[in-house]
Amino acid sequence: MATLIDNYEQQYAVLTADITAKISRITVVNGGEKRAFVQDVDRQLEEAQELLEQMELEVRGISGGQRDRLRSRVESHRAELKRLTQEFNIAKKPQDEIVDLCMEDSWDNNIVTEDQRKRLLDTSERIDRTGRTLQNGYRMVLETEEIGSHVLKDLHDQRETIQRSRGRLRETDAELGRGSRIITGMIFRSIQQRLILVVVVLVLVIVACFVIYYSFTSKS
Repeated sequence: MATLIDNYEQQYAVLTADITAKISRITVVNGGEKRAFVQDVDRQLEEAQELLEQMELEVRGISGGQRDRLRSRVESHRAELKRLTQEFNIAKKPQDEIVDLCMEDSWDNNIVTEDQRKRLLDTSERIDRTGRTLQNGYRMVLETEEIGSHVLKDLHDQRETIQRSRGRLRETDAELGRGSRIITGMIFRSIQQRLILVVVVLVLVIVACFVIYYSFTSKS
């Protein structure tokens, strides 16, 4: 059960990393490219929501302290998804509705307001989170790939073992067939020899009877 939740979390990490990267791109592109990113993020947010629902269903089937730990992790993922959704809703607005962080007069006068500083720090933190999430997702992909390669190797070894066992079974079957034919021949020869022996004994008995009969007949 926990392994299945771990798989869901790996998929969720890779998905949210891609969502975060695309949200950052939405704020700097326009036109058809922006619409394509918005559509992709809409779809991926739905997929992330479905993954969270699957995780919650799996957590309900677990009892004990592990359930509380897993539930806390799922709640953390849900809070992260809520934050991503809010960022996405802001990013997909038209450019004239988004506060310009780089107003021309402010930069010309080297004046940075507190609000701009806060937004720049938020943007920097978001980029850092995106980088960390991408690194974690990439590490999970590498681990999954390594596990997959080990599984494939084990399957290959098992296949070779099965093939060797099948070959030995065929050889054993052939040996049993030859042994069965030899035993059948021996039984047939034994029966044949017994029949010959019975015939010989009958002939000797008949001959002995005739000899005895003629010996009594000649004396009389």
